[in-house]
Amino acid sequence: MSKANLNTQSVLSMKGDGYYSQKTIGAKNAIDKTKILIEAALETMPKKDVLKIADFGSADGGTSQEMWFNIIKKLKKNGDDRQIEILYTDLASNDFSVLFRTMQGMQGNDNFAYQKKFKNVFVHGSGTGFHDQLMANNSLSLGFSATAMHYVSERPCMIKDHVHMVGSNDVEKNKFKKQALIDWETILLHRSKELISGGRFICINFGIDEQGRYLGNTGGHNMFNNFSKLWKNLEKEGIISNEEFINTTFTQHYRTLDEFKKPFDDPDSEVSKSGLILKSCKTMFTDCPFKVHYNNNKSSMTSNQYAETLIPTMRSWSETVFKTALEKRDPDQANDIVDRFYNSYMNEVAINPDGHAMDYIHIVMDIEKV
Repeated sequence: MSKANLNTQSVLSMKGDGYYSQKTIGAKNAIDKTKILIEAALETMPKKDVLKIADFGSADGGTSQEMWFNIIKKLKKNGDDRQIEILYTDLASNDFSVLFRTMQGMQGNDNFAYQKKFKNVFVHGSGTGFHDQLMANNSLSLGFSATAMHYVSERPCMIKDHVHMVGSNDVEKNKFKKQALIDWETILLHRSKELISGGRFICINFGIDEQGRYLGNTGGHNMFNNFSKLWKNLEKEGIISNEEFINTTFTQHYRTLDEFKKPFDDPDSEVSKSGLILKSCKTMFTDCPFKVHYNNNKSSMTSNQYAETLIPTMRSWSETVFKTALEKRDPDQANDIVDRFYNSYMNEVAINPDGHAMDYIHIVMDIEKV
């Protein structure tokens, strides 16, 4: 039987051992763009004795590390000598060992290991998802989250003929939309409890923009449609079962601008009553860096080489979904099937790379507790 209503904690983790940050340069580029917004927020929020920051859904911490380094460096340069606590949060399945080694300068780029570069900066971790309250009431100055809160707390249903809600039928899509609305309100209410008066929550979430674009669907091939097509091909070949295809339902929902704004637009909503206001909300497009590199180097780079850089960035966050659908199989067999799936995508890109990319569409929100 297919497994609806699985808790996100039980089916999700980013690919570990530092792989996630190594292969998700686009996510880092999007995060780096938010530095100015965060710095402006820090200038106006109340200055408590300790500046407490939380990075929600941080994975191994590598994608946001340079941004936090530059923000802390500027604070110190401007004479802000407060102690700074940064709490990195993710699911218990997250590879926190890599995160802590990265912050200590033992892995990744040690030039940005701010915990070792600056005094009175303390790094902590929480293995609890952002759908729960993670800190004491009225203790958090600045919350931040990037490329994380499109994950819903549970799958409201299984998707029969696709792998993602963007390709689901209307009934399935509405179930995901309802779950996502409940989760978004829950997320906001927990952040409201954690934030100090005047504190800020800045997030850049995957979503659907005014033109109907979303991650991997910005005018060329549709990445999620390709996922579904190539996975379905394995079912047609008898390599996976129909049950395994259906079990490959991403626990994600891409909200529209209206869905993100809804709790703030209603003055009688629990979110509005909690004191949260939406200061700004806009969409943000970030080019796929692998596409840009390929387009700039076509004279010296083959389509095979492009495919070998593009597919790993897709694999870094999606692999566990496909592997979990094959959990009844021998692990080596499951690995072989998943390798075959990604190799088929790689071959398709190598044959004709035009239109294949993973451009990012984010909804950028600046939220204040008043």
